[in-house]
Amino acid sequence: MATTTKIWRESGFVDGDPWVIETDEVKAGEDQKVLLPLAALIEKAEESNDVGLGVVLYPADDVAKLEPYLYRLEIVAVTFPAFSDGRAFSQASLLRDRLAYRNELRAVGDVLIDQVPLMLRVGIDTVSVTNATAIKRLSEGRLPGISEHYQPAVKAADAGQGYSWRRRALTAEQA
Repeated sequence: MATTTKIWRESGFVDGDPWVIETDEVKAGEDQKVLLPLAALIEKAEESNDVGLGVVLYPADDVAKLEPYLYRLEIVAVTFPAFSDGRAFSQASLLRDRLAYRNELRAVGDVLIDQVPLMLRVGIDTVSVTNATAIKRLSEGRLPGISEHYQPAVKAADAGQGYSWRRRALTAEQA
């Protein structure tokens, strides 16, 4: 049974996404681009001057190794191998905050609906969704969320009343 995968961003589902993570069963077609593992990306970048590349980071990968190549990347995918493994949240935050990566940042793997608002807060732009419940809820526009947060993040929290001791992420106008 084939798994349905959909790419979602805050504006809705994306049609015709060209990026593929190759496996033994899945190979990139003629109009598709490959998300390379970190070691393969570094090797390709060292051998060529190509731009518009894509990389998939796995939980144990060191994000700092991407720094010399960020300007050549069109997309970085961070992997959530299990719902209980949150290392990709840290990778996304490091890419956005410390390395100032501004192109597409995608979550792939075991993505559940409850994680999506947190992914958006750390700067993830697109989500590769295979979970049927998540696909249904996202298509209905039913995104869970909490308006108050303890930590500032890439994406600002909704404005509103809060406790004076809580920190909120500031919008560009507030900063």
